[in-house]
Amino acid sequence: MNTHTIVLGVIGADCHAVGNKILEAFFTQAGYRVVNLGVMVSQDEFIDAAIETGAAAILVSSLYGHGEIDCAGLRERCIERGLENLVLYVGGNLVVGKADFGATRDKFLSMGYDRVFQPSVDLDGVLELLSQDLAARAGG
Repeated sequence: MNTHTIVLGVIGADCHAVGNKILEAFFTQAGYRVVNLGVMVSQDEFIDAAIETGAAAILVSSLYGHGEIDCAGLRERCIERGLENLVLYVGGNLVVGKADFGATRDKFLSMGYDRVFQPSVDLDGVLELLSQDLAARAGG
């Protein structure tokens, strides 16, 4: 059984809820303690929940294309609030229109996200990466 707590939600003015519920069910089934903040979540709400629950990771979803705006500065805000070791993931339709995912991924990695995912991602692969990233942050 996994003992890690993860916070997840849909950032900004985005109200797409179905994927969020799928992620909640998937990670709960995998043994994580999931704190699902739902939709239209601010950066501060993510951070407050992570602090309050002792979360090891924040998983941010954005499907309406404004992820670049909504997600900018989240890593810095986490660090300012004492969450230097937090694993930070983002996924979904992160930009408006069709864009090369490699460029989108690089943009979000440069913003401090540990992993960046397309909507079509295999969740089993995400689960494996999350396990690896949490172990690495914990020192093995």
